Amino acid sequence: MTDTDNGIHAGPGDHKVMILGVGNILLKDEGFGVRVVERMRDTFSFPDNVELMDGGTAGLDLLPFVEGFDRLVIIDTVNAGEPPGSIFRFTPDDITVKVPYKTSLHQIGMVEVFAIAEALGRKMEAVIIGIQPEDMHSLGLELTDTLQAKVPEVIGMVLKELELLGVKVEKKNRHGDPSPQPLSREERGLY
Repeated sequence: MTDTDNGIHAGPGDHKVMILGVGNILLKDEGFGVRVVERMRDTFSFPDNVELMDGGTAGLDLLPFVEGFDRLVIIDTVNAGEPPGSIFRFTPDDITVKVPYKTSLHQIGMVEVFAIAEALGRKMEAVIIGIQPEDMHSLGLELTDTLQAKVPEVIGMVLKELELLGVKVEKKNRHGDPSPQPLSREERGLY
């Protein structure tokens, strides 16, 4: 069954899914995607068909790692000129890209990776959850307060994407073990 409103094809929970956080954790909000994946790894238990990955700034080097997955959920910063903390959800089909000349393969971002993969005949089924950064130029390992406050909402959006795919996630208890605790409204994508 296809849900054309959200860009993801709903189906059984056995899809092979990667949750990919990208960004540079040394530049404050630029590391938002990585920080979200870290928090999810610490807070939830995922079934064997779901993998969480810190993609850092690997760019094109991520292509071999994401191949073989049925679905990708990518968390990244998006400089859209909106107020800091604005959240966006889109798919690669929503983006028109010309791959610009880069001096290094590490300068290629996820948008260019999608364009290159499609040109190679390996179109990716993905959803990107992006957030407008407040500060991604200052050195620092911490997110700004604005983006730190948005982490639970973005996690809720990722969990909602997994739910649409039939993937069941369990919250860990304080000892790090899976627990039958119900997910909060925010974690279920209800705001």
